[in-house]
Amino acid sequence: MGAMGKMYAKLFAKAGWKKIHVADRPENFETTREYCSSNIPSVQVLKNGHLVARSSDFMMYSVEAEFIGRVVEEYGPSTKMGAIVAGQTSVKAPEKEAFEKSLPDDAQIVSIHSLHGPTVSPVGQPLIIINHRGSDHAVCLVENLLRSFGSRFVYLTYDEHDEVTANTQAVTHAAFLSMGTAWASDGFYPWEQGRYVGGIETVKVNLTLRIYSNAWHVYAGLAILNPKAREQIDQFAQSATDLYKMMVEAGGGEKSDQLPKADSERELRLRQRIEWAQGVVFGDPAKARNRKPILLSEDILDKFSLGIGTSNTTSESMDRKANSHLSLLAMVDCWAHLSINPFHHLDLAATPLFRLFLGVAEHLFRNPSLMDLTIHSAVYETWHRANDLEFVVAARGWSQCVKFGSFEVYRKRFDETRIFFEPRFAEAGVLGSEMIKAVMASEMNAR
Repeated sequence: MGAMGKMYAKLFAKAGWKKIHVADRPENFETTREYCSSNIPSVQVLKNGHLVARSSDFMMYSVEAEFIGRVVEEYGPSTKMGAIVAGQTSVKAPEKEAFEKSLPDDAQIVSIHSLHGPTVSPVGQPLIIINHRGSDHAVCLVENLLRSFGSRFVYLTYDEHDEVTANTQAVTHAAFLSMGTAWASDGFYPWEQGRYVGGIETVKVNLTLRIYSNAWHVYAGLAILNPKAREQIDQFAQSATDLYKMMVEAGGGEKSDQLPKADSERELRLRQRIEWAQGVVFGDPAKARNRKPILLSEDILDKFSLGIGTSNTTSESMDRKANSHLSLLAMVDCWAHLSINPFHHLDLAATPLFRLFLGVAEHLFRNPSLMDLTIHSAVYETWHRANDLEFVVAARGWSQCVKFGSFEVYRKRFDETRIFFEPRFAEAGVLGSEMIKAVMASEMNAR
């Protein structure tokens, strides 16, 4: 009965299911009962997982991936004969191992994963269903249980799930975690300095705060326990480092008031690397123009800017400053080096965070004039260079943290940044949710 467990219990109760049994850790029994009494009174809180397992025809473990093995080992043997068992973990390899090891042979395994957070409406969002060991009737029952969510069912295997979630979440999380750590290390809120404002920056800021306002273990499990995610996070840090070095080396010439020409050998190498990544990820520009952009216009995104003023503030009243957009360049460079096509997973199982960050990357790479300004700023402007350095240090730090494989180190690193941004979570939560709703509504209308 963490954040996602509570969300599921509320949705099941809202759909009219009458016999919903839940349990948290035994020491949380009273607080869980008080919560359900006030928020979902039709839900019956039991003292432990054994009682839930014995009484349930469908049982869901909504447990951190780090602990799934231990929890299923304890409660799995109490599973009702012939029951359907699911997991709601973000990484499925440990879940699969736990279920195969500790569930009775007669238990049917039809697992699930909602690819969104507890504060996002499930309507239209991908909901993965994994039939690992279940009959057609069992799958049908799971579908009927979940149909009221309004989500879009996506059918995968355990292995396919982990590959897809790594490709859609690993680099996205690494980018936002690194941005947040960099801003916290600099000791300022970027939107209050008049430097990072406007549509692209609005997405970066809102989604960074959204990540840090969630539970740390949501991201730690994916990063540490998914081998493909570890590989991608390492490449993201390497891409950020390489690009930053190229920017610094190319910026040794004199500053120009005009957009640069590719007459510097080092600047040309930087531009060629960016264009190479653009070609690998986004393909032929002519074909790309036939695809409807993910992102809303910058003017609309400006309405969700933090600390700007009223919602009627427009881009004309903002002092937009071009910057290197190192996080976006590094993300696309990483995908290119790993031969990942993000659009392949966009309609399959994209989270709101992935959809929005891919949207701003697409907006940058499909806009030649904006890309020229970005490269010009990366090479000739120095105001953001210290911020970019902090970002590179943060990206490498997160990569090393994941390599260590320590959940405790990950938690401490996450909490250090979280404390810095915590006073602004309420404001960012409202604006971020509204921004996601606006983008999702735009996509639904375009289908």
